[in-house]
Amino acid sequence: MVKVAVLGAAGGIGQPLSLLLKQNTWISHLALYDIISVAGIAADLSHINTPSKVTAHLGPDNLKDAVVDAHIVIIPAGAPRKPGMFRNDLFKINAFIIRDLAIAASKYCPKAFMLVVTNPVNSTVPVVAGVFKKAGMYDPKRLFGVSTLDAVRASRFISEVNVELDPISTRVNVVGGHSGNTIVPLLSQLTATRDLNQEQIEALSYHIQFAGDEVIVAKGGITSATLSMAFAGNRFVSNILEATVGGRTGIIEPAYVHLAADAEGGSEVQKDTDCEYFAINVELGSGGIERIIPFGPISEYESRLLKEAILELQANIKLGNDFSILETNGKPSIDSVGHEAKM
Repeated sequence: MVKVAVLGAAGGIGQPLSLLLKQNTWISHLALYDIISVAGIAADLSHINTPSKVTAHLGPDNLKDAVVDAHIVIIPAGAPRKPGMFRNDLFKINAFIIRDLAIAASKYCPKAFMLVVTNPVNSTVPVVAGVFKKAGMYDPKRLFGVSTLDAVRASRFISEVNVELDPISTRVNVVGGHSGNTIVPLLSQLTATRDLNQEQIEALSYHIQFAGDEVIVAKGGITSATLSMAFAGNRFVSNILEATVGGRTGIIEPAYVHLAADAEGGSEVQKDTDCEYFAINVELGSGGIERIIPFGPISEYESRLLKEAILELQANIKLGNDFSILETNGKPSIDSVGHEAKM
């Protein structure tokens, strides 16, 4: 049995993500957890004629049943960032949510592949790592921040600049983190960008970095990039399943990972970036991260972007690590906040 648990299944990302996952024939049990509306969503999805059964798990009292024995836990739960809200403000809310969900996973499915969507990913992934370390169950090869959307956007946007490119097969190496200035698209590594001038390169890079803000504006500040994030999350889950259940080799996907993972390439990237966590291409295998792939040669402009990204990324990582270490009083409960991550 292959069980996948979606924590935050009633949110703007969780609903379309669950719909996409229901179509995956590797999944035999799709467990949906949230604090509202999850029963109706599960009932609706259960009518789709694919093999997986769908179960609903409402509220913290049913969190154990949602995650127990899960092969994959994907977490889009969390409050969305509102217009004018800084990411550190968002972290103050979502850190408690991600922590409590991770505690349940560390107890009831400690060997699950943990996929974190909840923003700010640069900081929430270290929180999950801290929870699993405290439980004595940490395996860095099984923890991923889902940064796939940045690469998905880059592939689409470059195909709009060069219409001869296929947005599906074109892969853009996007490294760094998963927010604004920490996102560094390595456009110089594409033959297709060599005819672009510097102004075009900078405009395209900015478009990739801040595409999430464009969606928020287009949606009137009400919500964020939910559908494209669901697509990206489904792609990542599908590839994890292909590698870990299907036994397929050579699968390479971008992810925000702990460079301490005992995998080829990790120490080299950590030395180059002086970061504990980093978004980069990884090769997936039966145990999760098989290999961390160094990002290779970059342009002078990309080097400048990377230096800026690293400074911000290091602060983001420290924020998550500090939260994991400190005892915090007056925490909000899981069921007192929203249930939709912001992308």
